[in-house]
Amino acid sequence: MADRYLARGVSAAKPDVHSAIASLDPGVFPGAFCKIVADAAGDERYASVMHADGAGTKAAVAYIAYKEADRPEVFEGIAQDAAVMNIDDLLCVGVTDRFLLSNTIGRNAHRVDGRVLEALIRGYERLAADLRPFDITLALAGGETADVGDLVATIVVDSTVFARIRRDAVVDATRIRAGDVIVGLASSGRAAYEREDNSGIGANGLTLARHVLLHGEYATRFPETYSPTMSADVVYRGRFRLDDRVPGTTMTVGSALLSPTRTFAPVVRQVLDRHRDAVSGIIHCSGGGQTKCLRFGRGLHFVKDRLLPIPPIFRTIMDEGRVPKREMFEVFNMGHRLEIFCRPAVADAMAGIARGLGIEARIVGEVRANDAADSNRLTIVDGKDQLTYAT
Repeated sequence: MADRYLARGVSAAKPDVHSAIASLDPGVFPGAFCKIVADAAGDERYASVMHADGAGTKAAVAYIAYKEADRPEVFEGIAQDAAVMNIDDLLCVGVTDRFLLSNTIGRNAHRVDGRVLEALIRGYERLAADLRPFDITLALAGGETADVGDLVATIVVDSTVFARIRRDAVVDATRIRAGDVIVGLASSGRAAYEREDNSGIGANGLTLARHVLLHGEYATRFPETYSPTMSADVVYRGRFRLDDRVPGTTMTVGSALLSPTRTFAPVVRQVLDRHRDAVSGIIHCSGGGQTKCLRFGRGLHFVKDRLLPIPPIFRTIMDEGRVPKREMFEVFNMGHRLEIFCRPAVADAMAGIARGLGIEARIVGEVRANDAADSNRLTIVDGKDQLTYAT
């Protein structure tokens, strides 16, 4: 278990959540990455998928930047975070077009003004415009903005995304099997459809990241950005201000933490258009980081022994916070945030599609049979370190 994450009130694995929903109907494709239900339009050839997620505590970093330098525009990226955390989950079941998005914003109006709301709307619109050239439609269906200062100290930015998909086009993670290879798509760098370099952090692990990196002065200046239930010895323990540089890079700590979550929709659209039958599964390494794959399939041993380089932001979090590597891989994507499971013969072609869009990609591992047929195991090899996880 990720101890430093838990100390700040967050669970990487969320066992209590999974226990709470264990008795629910698993949908028409049990074991798929997202719950898939009968088609809302009643067409038996189709199914429906609806997913809810958000930017999480990344909004707290944006709030500090907004207040410190009067920069409401930083929330444009937060809107992308909230959208992509849903869109890229839907990619994992094969949805690549006709996304319908509704947003939910809860704010404390005494601290967050209307300019932030305008920036969030611009962020959603910008993402929709960026996807259009790739024949990906993101329709914005409005949403709800609630002034709930009694409940929310600053702002919460969430979204819900709906889509329909033909049942014969569903990518079902239960098809992942021994003999598959794992193609990892880099989370950092600059994709052809991105405006600036991306640190790769996405929208997971920000509670841990900001508290181990950011200077203690932020606790005094912005006490509304952390929970009073947290022990004082885990609140803003770092040495960095937002304008300081991430060691070894030209990127500031603020811009690194606020890098908008990359969507892999243009890549997956092309991969599935050309090779859908060869794809066994797609895993979005979000909550649970590199251990996310453990939740899918049975009797599998996932081996990741050819990882992409770990981006500097993760090295900095690990070094500054003295976070064990084992915990880092449980919390963060550590360099690739999307995995495509496929047969070896098509792996290079899929990696080539990603590279053609400016995203580094390669085979990062393989799937073997696990000794225990009713459980999964994961081995991560990073340099001289070998980390093992199991269900």
